[in-house]
Amino acid sequence: MIGRDADLSRLLTALDEVRTGAPFTVIIGGEAGIGKTRLVREFARQVGDGARFVVGQCVDLGTVAAPYAPVKAALRALVLDEGAERVLEAVGPGRAALIALLPELAASAGLEGADLDAARAGTAGAIRGDTAAGQLHEAIAVLLETLSHDQPIVFVLEDLHWIDAASLALLRFLMRALGSSRVLTVLTYRSEDVTRGHPVRAFLAEADRDRWVDRRELARLASDDAEALVASLMPDDVNPTTQSVQTIVRRSDGVPFLIEELIGLDGCRDDAEVPETLRDLLLARYEALSDSTQQLLRLISIGGVRVPHALLVAVHDGTDEGIDSAAREAVLGGVLTIEGDEYAFRHALVREAILADLLPGERARFHGRYARAYEDAAQGTRRLAAEISFHWLGANDAARAFPATLKAMAEARAAAAYGSAAQLGERALGLWDVVPDPEATAKMSKLELMGRTASHLRNAGEGERGLALVRAALEECARDDPQYPRLLRDVGLYLANVGRQGSIPLLEQALEALGDEGRDELRTTVLIALAGRFMIESRLDDAIEVSERALQAAERLGNPRFASTATNISGISRAAAGDVQGGLDLLERAHELAGDDGPALLRYWVNASDLYYLIGDFHAAIRLAEEGLERAREQGVERSSGVILASNAVDPLLAVGEWERAELLTERALALDPPLPFTVYLNRARMWTALWRGEVDRASEMHRALRPSMSRVMAAEMQTRLGVGRVAAEIALAQADPARAWHEVRILLDEEHTLPPGYTLPFLWVAARTVAAVRNRRGDAVAEALGDEVESSLPLLVELLDRMSFWPTAPIWRAFFDAELAVAADAPPAAAGVPGTDAGAWRSAVEHAADPAAHHFLAPYALQRLGEAELATGDRAAARASLQAAHERAVAGGVTSVTNQVVRVASAAGLALEGVGGGAAVRASVAARAANVAGEPAGSSIAESPTADALEVAAAVEELTARERQVLELIAEGLSNRQIGERLYISGKTASVHVSAILRKLGASTRTEAAYRAGALR
Repeated sequence: MIGRDADLSRLLTALDEVRTGAPFTVIIGGEAGIGKTRLVREFARQVGDGARFVVGQCVDLGTVAAPYAPVKAALRALVLDEGAERVLEAVGPGRAALIALLPELAASAGLEGADLDAARAGTAGAIRGDTAAGQLHEAIAVLLETLSHDQPIVFVLEDLHWIDAASLALLRFLMRALGSSRVLTVLTYRSEDVTRGHPVRAFLAEADRDRWVDRRELARLASDDAEALVASLMPDDVNPTTQSVQTIVRRSDGVPFLIEELIGLDGCRDDAEVPETLRDLLLARYEALSDSTQQLLRLISIGGVRVPHALLVAVHDGTDEGIDSAAREAVLGGVLTIEGDEYAFRHALVREAILADLLPGERARFHGRYARAYEDAAQGTRRLAAEISFHWLGANDAARAFPATLKAMAEARAAAAYGSAAQLGERALGLWDVVPDPEATAKMSKLELMGRTASHLRNAGEGERGLALVRAALEECARDDPQYPRLLRDVGLYLANVGRQGSIPLLEQALEALGDEGRDELRTTVLIALAGRFMIESRLDDAIEVSERALQAAERLGNPRFASTATNISGISRAAAGDVQGGLDLLERAHELAGDDGPALLRYWVNASDLYYLIGDFHAAIRLAEEGLERAREQGVERSSGVILASNAVDPLLAVGEWERAELLTERALALDPPLPFTVYLNRARMWTALWRGEVDRASEMHRALRPSMSRVMAAEMQTRLGVGRVAAEIALAQADPARAWHEVRILLDEEHTLPPGYTLPFLWVAARTVAAVRNRRGDAVAEALGDEVESSLPLLVELLDRMSFWPTAPIWRAFFDAELAVAADAPPAAAGVPGTDAGAWRSAVEHAADPAAHHFLAPYALQRLGEAELATGDRAAARASLQAAHERAVAGGVTSVTNQVVRVASAAGLALEGVGGGAAVRASVAARAANVAGEPAGSSIAESPTADALEVAAAVEELTARERQVLELIAEGLSNRQIGERLYISGKTASVHVSAILRKLGASTRTEAAYRAGALR
């Protein structure tokens, strides 16, 4: 291991970190022969019994590798080591998914009869439907986590450049989802083979952004290290000259494998004896062997880097003794090694050089032998169709490759390997026109195969490619073809899946094409999809009418899932249209109809938790989301489908003031890569949280970066247009830009469909704030440009507010809307006509903010605005009491933006507030400086007892956790969240959560003030 000390040390350090319960990934890249495998083996040797090594080897089967091949090899080693019963016990709810991947486990699970057959076929109930891949991925994550509690696990996958799509998707999941486990993942890849467009290239780019991933490129050895390696490898009886050593170093160019090969060639000590090309060097040992051994090596090279002895016997046309003799010569000659019951090339480069030396006829003949051998071996639970397909293609036998490819696609689907299934489907489509009678062989039409392949692409997360394929199928399909309505439906659903517009016309065309006769199941699915899109786009009357038709069709079919979904959509639509209680009753009916059906229950929990949040029953919303999450946990999909339910808990948690819990849930959910619409919802919540936690610039930066990706979903979903538009307007107001805020508010006036009250009412409050902001800019360019438009639009906003008076939270938002615009009747000349100065209106808002259905941030905000209104009318004593109450509520509730504003207002007015500032003077001076920077008037500072304040800070510091104290020290050094994360080996997002908690506990409004207060105490 000369020259690799630093790399080996990093692996050992990573394992030490993993022992503490923090999973980590190390990715090792480098050119062929640079020593990646040698490094991993030396690492394993040094660790010894200190960790369990689980190793998988990716297989070179061209562009479509066998699904989960390296993962299955690693898991089978675990099963052999731990026992099937222990493994099945460890995966818990994911047992059926794991059995679908490793059917040989079925017998150990106690399955019999039909259940055993179903498990072996990969159709166990737990892996049906779109959640199958999630269940399998989570089962493997749980297995690794559970077993790592006994002993740290090093999960090694070698030669990532050959990895199959399913295994790559699993790796992505594991890197995001492994929780408090002791798992070190080590991946190796050949850098020159990961070219532009290679799927691993995108994976590596994602990994580079992950805090818990270390990617290392092994460099060629420096001259000194190369000379030391030459010296260490030279036979004892050879005393090389300086010139011969330098010759080897120069010819090898610092590549360790080439150094070994050059030294291994007898007599290779000067330029005359060194092969001229790399190919000559790689074949030098091979060409020194007998003809029969060379033929055996050519045969093995077709089988891959490693070939089991039993398989070699099946494809070899000689005697067993002939195999033994030739294999022994190849091993002694340094070309092959023995690994268990497998023959392996000493290096993949040697295998590739031999493979390239095959004649075309020889290559096709050998591929045919392997294909037939795999067909004979594909008995019982063994799934070898991918290998069979690959070798028949290599044998140039498309007629035999086609059915094998179709079977391989079905096997990949059974194991939830959607990415591999899609690749195999695309391969089959490529063979369709070159094989005889493909429809009879496939037992399906080409259009159906295109549809299935598109479905696999969608389930693999390749929504855009799936959409392109299903669109191509629709273009090929004649209008009188029975497949035409189904393809119309599929294109509509795929458009919705990727957040694009245009679903509704296609679904309407599908209904029209179906007519009135037969095919009730397809018609029902189209009706449900159409009703759902009407609901999402807030065409509520249409949604109610179509969902009723869908329910009738579902009842005719006797399908509870369809009936539950149709009832669910009807309930949400009826509630938004005015019948709130009727909508809630229908949702509960949908729950009853769902029974134990997973997809129907998931839809119930998602929509019910959202509706209860919107009507102001936040605790019920949280309970419903957590109830669904618990069910997802029982079904083994907590970290896949369950993330949707987890994300639905974020808004109600924010509504009740559980900032940290909501932030952690948001970051966790985003890390698990949820569907695009849910990613948008979560990022909208992140922006809103940052804004009200006093991080206006951060909220603005997020909005600027994320708005382009959000726009696609905004175009397709009314609730997203309103939700993102509201936050964008609030950010603009916080940055004193009413013109930009008004641009966002216009959404409320431009919509042609009924607006959903739950999303519209809080936006109307923001609209009132915007109107007030424009009015307050009297005489400047903004008022000149927007004044007439804003004033003429105000009656329309009020009319919209009146129409939504039926909604449970309408009185709350109406009180705030009115208060923002109300003008004090007895205001002094300086405040005359200024909106938001009517103290009576704000007292009403304060009363409404006490309603359990009011968001927790509204109470301190209303008190702050009341204090400002009282100051405007000259009632300083009342203003001090209101601002004091606002400050206390804001600090207790973590509403930092209100805390900042209260301090700013009190400082400007010269009002002394208890518990404000580092001796109050600190906070007031900080606020005053901030006000001066912003061009606002600064007030005088108010001094309080420094001793009392020091005691207060000391008590607050005592509340900090050990990690928060570490973060506070780094804040004092002036480090950003990202820099804090790097220093403490945590993510910048986690650092942000800690900073927010520190500010809240110290009662500080800024990072500077927190550091000052803690420093003053010291």
